[in-house]
Amino acid sequence: MQMLVLTLFPDMFDAFWSHGIMRKAVEQGSIVAAAMNIRDFALDRHHVTDDRPYGGGSGMVMKPEPLAAAIRAARERAPAARTILMSPQGRVFDQTIAREMASLPAMILVCGRYEGVDERLSRDLISDELSIGDYVLTGGEVAAMVVIDAVTRLIPGVLGGADSAERDSFSNGLLEHPHYTRPPVFEGAAVPDVLLTGHHRNIERWRLEASLMRTFVNRPDLLQERKRTDEETDILRRWQAELDQLLGERLEKTTLGCE
Repeated sequence: MQMLVLTLFPDMFDAFWSHGIMRKAVEQGSIVAAAMNIRDFALDRHHVTDDRPYGGGSGMVMKPEPLAAAIRAARERAPAARTILMSPQGRVFDQTIAREMASLPAMILVCGRYEGVDERLSRDLISDELSIGDYVLTGGEVAAMVVIDAVTRLIPGVLGGADSAERDSFSNGLLEHPHYTRPPVFEGAAVPDVLLTGHHRNIERWRLEASLMRTFVNRPDLLQERKRTDEETDILRRWQAELDQLLGERLEKTTLGCE
């Protein structure tokens, strides 16, 4: 996949491409990545890319001319690319969108700054807008890195195991199960016995149940939004029966204590 980032600070991406999974993806050719400097497309002597907003108000707005020229230049390099503006009013980025984008041949990520970009750019030059959450960032660069990282992990061959990406949190609508490694006992806390048995079916069952429990405690909304498998339903029903029994015993003891 070809990934082009339009930014006022291309140096921010030098380290990003050079480490970990991103470096591996670049070196093996899974992605072809580059950051283009929007200032290079400003025609004035000082390479100005922002101006005061019409109607007054605080802050500055990114000028349309240099950004439009940068987008058109990027499209010449990647004609099949989807042009995505990192913006607080965009779709909220999640694993489903990451999976959707991983199938694209190319994408152009536009990093806004200041109070945002001139609205007229969105008419013809922006294909989509994405937000990574309801909070304020100084610019779109960090948000673009989040998107690129999440999408790159889903490109076949980037991660070590064939199913590594599918086991990540949110890939199946659940948070991922807990992980353990050596030593078997650390500061008095032991690895769950089932993980040391080598019994793969029992281990998978434990991982599913732990994943469900972690999701129920931390993100119950995810359980409400997804369709459960028969095995997950069986686990939840068993929990319900155990809770009913526990609550029944508690109520009985409370009643006896009052007599």
